[in-house]
Amino acid sequence: MSGGVDSSVAAYLLKQAGYEVLGVTMALWQDAVGLAKAGSACCSATAVEDAKKVARHLGIAHEVVDFKDLFKKQVVDYFVEEYLHGRTPNPCVVCNQKVKWEAILAYARAQGAEYIATGHYARVDQLENGRFAIRNSVTAKKDQTYALYGLSQEQLSHTLMPVGEYTKEEIRKLALEARIPVAQKADSQEICFVPDGDYAGLIERLAGDATPGPGDFVDASGKLLGRHKGITHYTMGQRRGLDLPMGQRVFVTQILPDTNQVVIGNNEDLFVTQVLCEKVNYMALPELPPKGRFLAKIRYNHQGEYCTIEPTEKGIQCTFERPVRAATPGQALVFYEGEYVCGGALICGSKP
Repeated sequence: MSGGVDSSVAAYLLKQAGYEVLGVTMALWQDAVGLAKAGSACCSATAVEDAKKVARHLGIAHEVVDFKDLFKKQVVDYFVEEYLHGRTPNPCVVCNQKVKWEAILAYARAQGAEYIATGHYARVDQLENGRFAIRNSVTAKKDQTYALYGLSQEQLSHTLMPVGEYTKEEIRKLALEARIPVAQKADSQEICFVPDGDYAGLIERLAGDATPGPGDFVDASGKLLGRHKGITHYTMGQRRGLDLPMGQRVFVTQILPDTNQVVIGNNEDLFVTQVLCEKVNYMALPELPPKGRFLAKIRYNHQGEYCTIEPTEKGIQCTFERPVRAATPGQALVFYEGEYVCGGALICGSKP
């Protein structure tokens, strides 16, 4: 229970369905600078107190479990290392797999619980082939399946997602009808451990002298264009904040950590048809069919494009039927068949 309306209504729905419910809030982050700015973010003291209020209102037990060390190691350190190596990570994917499922499921079993439940807008089904898979929520406006591709079959078999059967508006209405204290609480939009959005500042605080300093902006041929603030300030496709007097709109097209360079180009330079991925997790399928055709998303808010996916020595190669923009190393590529997540992997490269 994060203290938000979605997880609160999930607890309410499960209790209404006859489950014995234990509310658990994970203490994940304790950075003094971040928490001072966090307000109602899911890691703040306010969020913990909100979760306690909801549990009291619903008449269920509530516990706060300390996962700070695990979260720092598995999520925050990973986040920092990825940026230091010129990649743009999605920490929510890793947190879901390593903390919100792996760790909390182990804790749940120690309490004698059969399932864990969350307030994600997604559903879990067991398919005809016997495998468990994440299914799209009933509302495309609030679908969170992308960040859940890394879950294992064991984790999915012990997971409930009651919120996935409702729209956000319906969840708000249920919360108001049940007089849940956080019924009108605003959603948290930021990464929980970067509440002010200053990724580069967090990395500098945590990495110290290991943080790359200023370097060169160059074009694709290596021509010097100017100086940048450090590669941790940039991501592929970025246009704002470059401060380059080029006389036209330019974008970050590549980050080269070995030379501490940021490559600048035109928007057209960002479009590719082949995307290479590693660290594949299969979900609805146990393995890829030969040259399978899927709808794939290369970032959370991507609408998806159809591609052919083939296994490679290190992972998979995805050949898109239409070019996709800014396939960013470190981000996830998640592929779907109909409403179901078939699997996903981490982007490690691309080709025109």
